[in-house]
Amino acid sequence: MSHDPLPTDAPAVVTVGLPYANGDLHVGHLRGYVGGDTYARALRRVGQETAFVCGSDMHGTPIAVNAAEQGVSPQELSSGYHEQYAETFPKFNVEFDHYGNTHDETNTEMTQSFVRSWIENDHVFEKEIQVAWDAEADQPLPDRYVEGTCPYCGEQARGDECDEGCQRHLEPGEIEDPVSTITGNPAEYRTRPHKFLRLSDFQDYLQGFLDRLEGTENARNQPREWIDGELQDLCITRDMDWGIDYPAEDGESDDLVLYVWVDAPIEYVSATKQYSETVGADEFDWEAAWKIGGEARHGTQWDDDWTEEAGEIVHVIGRDIIQHHAVFWPAMLRGAGLNEPRAILATGFVGIDGKALSTSRNRAVWAEEYLDTGLHPDLFRYYVTTGSGLENDVDFSWDRFADRVNGELVGNLGNFCYRSLLFAQRNYDGTPDAAVSDEIRAEIAEAVETFEEAVADYDVRRIGQVAVDLADVGNEYIQRNEPWNLVDDEPAAAAQVIRDCVQVTKACAVLLQPVMPETAERLWTQLGEDGTVADVGIDAALEAPPAEFGEPEELFTGVEDEEVVDLNAELRDRVADAGDGDDDVGDGADDGGEEDDEDEAAADLEPITDDRVGFEDFQDLDVRVARITAAEPIEGADDLVRLAVDAGVEERQIVAGIKQLHDVDELPGTKIVILANLEPAELFGVESNGMLLAAGEDADLLTTHGDSEPGTKIR
Repeated sequence: MSHDPLPTDAPAVVTVGLPYANGDLHVGHLRGYVGGDTYARALRRVGQETAFVCGSDMHGTPIAVNAAEQGVSPQELSSGYHEQYAETFPKFNVEFDHYGNTHDETNTEMTQSFVRSWIENDHVFEKEIQVAWDAEADQPLPDRYVEGTCPYCGEQARGDECDEGCQRHLEPGEIEDPVSTITGNPAEYRTRPHKFLRLSDFQDYLQGFLDRLEGTENARNQPREWIDGELQDLCITRDMDWGIDYPAEDGESDDLVLYVWVDAPIEYVSATKQYSETVGADEFDWEAAWKIGGEARHGTQWDDDWTEEAGEIVHVIGRDIIQHHAVFWPAMLRGAGLNEPRAILATGFVGIDGKALSTSRNRAVWAEEYLDTGLHPDLFRYYVTTGSGLENDVDFSWDRFADRVNGELVGNLGNFCYRSLLFAQRNYDGTPDAAVSDEIRAEIAEAVETFEEAVADYDVRRIGQVAVDLADVGNEYIQRNEPWNLVDDEPAAAAQVIRDCVQVTKACAVLLQPVMPETAERLWTQLGEDGTVADVGIDAALEAPPAEFGEPEELFTGVEDEEVVDLNAELRDRVADAGDGDDDVGDGADDGGEEDDEDEAAADLEPITDDRVGFEDFQDLDVRVARITAAEPIEGADDLVRLAVDAGVEERQIVAGIKQLHDVDELPGTKIVILANLEPAELFGVESNGMLLAAGEDADLLTTHGDSEPGTKIR
């Protein structure tokens, strides 16, 4: 990889975490795939040679067990979902250059080649381990069919991962108080030899890797706790039939398959290879991207600079698989002599109407369900891409979806483009014969620069917002200049204004394409442009539009209130029918008891003061949304915590008396509300530059219901 800002002259590969071929897709999945597609398109827009690849993850024990329960083979089950995914992604304008699967011949050969490289370089060893066994069923237990207690954090965990707590990968036998989920019996552990990748060989390398890794903060910082201290080696084999065979040597057991987290990420390399084979190495050279081959790279001695000539690898993943991509995967690549990731972008989770998404309780908006509404996929792409920063959690709500579509897309972007092109076509048959004004040229140039900076910063949300923000500038410009009042008396001035507006419209099409590709293409066609907007570079934003074009059509249709009501009712009825045990508070007596407690607490509240302040006094308060980025107790103070907060336009340090009321380690990432223009004060020798706002004696931190970004003013 290069250390130069993107774009570079090296080929780039953008991947998204492989969907597990064991269930239907929902909006939580789609957030990552849309984000990856948007970023890959944006890279191409700024001139980066880019391949966007992915594939279905078809191995692993859950698929094998689910297939057995359905009376089909694991291959039949996973192939069905693979075909479903391959058909669904294009319906959301997620267009992979190659979409493969982990069970095909290319990935089988590639995976076994990886493992042989590790063996040749002495990174693999054998060790006897404890394998979970259900004595009553007389069968080995797949990792995910063992439940117990995480030995690290004490939370409920599965056999291979603490998915409810610290997210740590668990080796076989580590989980405490294991229970078979098949029978409910205590799980036994029996001794059996397995193969391990010696991750400890890569500990120094991984520490350096994380220092130079780019991407989201959670992907760069979270893995450090796993590589500090003693790095646990990775068991790479499993006792089952479904998977890629371990490449056994003479005299070794040949009845082991490779762990699913071995062959799954290797599909990134395999898919890139298959793409190259389809288009030819002259179009895209997979070896130049992944830097395979060469004695120096396959030996045990490494040159720290060898990656400088390799490609730019960018992974977009869910935050629950950060460890696999930021610890296991770079070690696997290093051991095989391949290029390391340049950046890892980890998405936050998606909630549904303020609650956690739950597939088991049908509390989800499914991909097919969205498509069945008839709503355009580009509307969904815009909503999930720009609703919050990529690494932040977002909440999918039909109400907010409608508000943003009707306000930002219909009322702003769509309204500006339509009225501009309609006025131009009816009065000038197209683009007026005038030069772009310096004012508008500067606005477009600034939007282009913002777009380029967002690509270099991996800021997918900002990439998606640029065109809408530029349309907002255009709306203000056309309203301020009122060309309809200039046509008769000042025709040259009217032509100038409309010429500017047509140029802004073209720039919007160019900048909009990564997040709303189909909408951008329609706008490009309405402008009378040749070819496709997908093929032009960022500089096309300032190139002159065609002199003539036809009458435009509205870009968007608003979401009606009645439609939102129906969609909300359908979702809530379905959730209620499926049950919601996690969120139930008990029977009617318990509910009444909670209400009584709330009424009693309300009686103790202070009355609202009769003293009033004027609106101008309130306007003097600069109250903003912020996000805590770091928190630590102040030495010697019982209650004080030093907070580093992101206030959008700058970083601030604030001292708050919440040490006894909040888990300090859990505060980073929390969205809060602060008084930004409070006079600085010094507490226990530490300067506090602002005030955190909280409610009551328990310091209930104020936040926002929606997805307001740090720096947003409270009005």
